[in-house]
Amino acid sequence: MDKLQKFDLMAKIVRELEDLKNSQQAVIQKIAKIEIDNIELGDKKLEKDLPDVHQRTADNMDTIADILEYFAGKTDSFGDSNNVDKLREEQAIRDLKS
Repeated sequence: MDKLQKFDLMAKIVRELEDLKNSQQAVIQKIAKIEIDNIELGDKKLEKDLPDVHQRTADNMDTIADILEYFAGKTDSFGDSNNVDKLREEQAIRDLKS
């Protein structure tokens, strides 16, 4: 795998992590809505279990956010140290010549 391919794969993983983080946020919001609705309903099972589900999901989101921050930084550093913009220009020139 050349440097440009590696960078593109790293960037793809960053986008997937961002999507995963957003999905986790949506799950947390849905859990919170159910918890709010259950205040009126008063179901004991939901009252007992949902806070734990909420907390575990929030913990997962925090972990995903940490991984995302780390890997986005690593991807940026890799791109900078390998001059990915120049590699893209060189690749475009090679493609035009082909």
